[in-house]
Amino acid sequence: MKTIFFNSSMPRSMSTLLQCILNQNPAICATPTDPVLEYLFAARKNYTHTPEAKAMGPELALKTWRGFCQGGLQGYAEAYTDRPNLCIKTRGATIHYRWFESFMPEKPKMICMVRDLRSIVASMEKIFRKNAENHSDMVNHGEMKGTSTAKRVGMWLNSPPVGLALERLQQCFQEGISREILILRAEDLTANPAATMKRLYDYVGLESYAHDFDNVEQSVTEDDSVYGLTPDLHTIRNKVRPLKADFEEVLGPGVCAQINQQYAWYQKLFGYLPQNQGVLKA
Repeated sequence: MKTIFFNSSMPRSMSTLLQCILNQNPAICATPTDPVLEYLFAARKNYTHTPEAKAMGPELALKTWRGFCQGGLQGYAEAYTDRPNLCIKTRGATIHYRWFESFMPEKPKMICMVRDLRSIVASMEKIFRKNAENHSDMVNHGEMKGTSTAKRVGMWLNSPPVGLALERLQQCFQEGISREILILRAEDLTANPAATMKRLYDYVGLESYAHDFDNVEQSVTEDDSVYGLTPDLHTIRNKVRPLKADFEEVLGPGVCAQINQQYAWYQKLFGYLPQNQGVLKA
């Protein structure tokens, strides 16, 4: 039986880099953004609504449903890789922690990468500007929609993927799920990768591996053009180096201050805002 754990991270938080680093370890296979959660969602809908499941009685239905989920996940992993450990990258795993806990044979292990929220939206803005030649549905000049950096930042923070990930993460803290998952900062992974990876290995219960942080292969690829985005959105640099904090240059100090104020719970919680500023709401 394979060991399965999950990478369920904030967008633009170096989660692809983490997967590529993990793939250096011959005992681990780390996936790109993966559809297994969607497979389970579809099965869950049928379990909830199918008359045949209701007819077999609630106790047997629940028992067999959980067995189906466990077997399906394990079968997926067996088909995916010959390596003994599989790290599945899926954005929504953490918010469904209690569900996974109900059918997995051991407590689920889920990793959540975070990053300064100003850097996350600055990265989104840089991608937007890079693709100025292409039409973007988020901009409508006649309706004055998405026509400034401040407006686009507001849209990203209140819609998928960034807004949804933020909402899910805050809910994880509200429900206490945050105590079960491992939260890693992108800034720490890039500034001190060896110590950060040791934390990860200790959490998932695997032996540490001597990674080569100066030669990280792009072993995980994703074609984001299927979402209407640039196809190279998840291209990594092959050397792990500290992130540059260029958010004020990209967004401007006013927008950065607004992010700190509106999302103080996030910025304070993960050390991006001094404790004497804002109000912690999580």
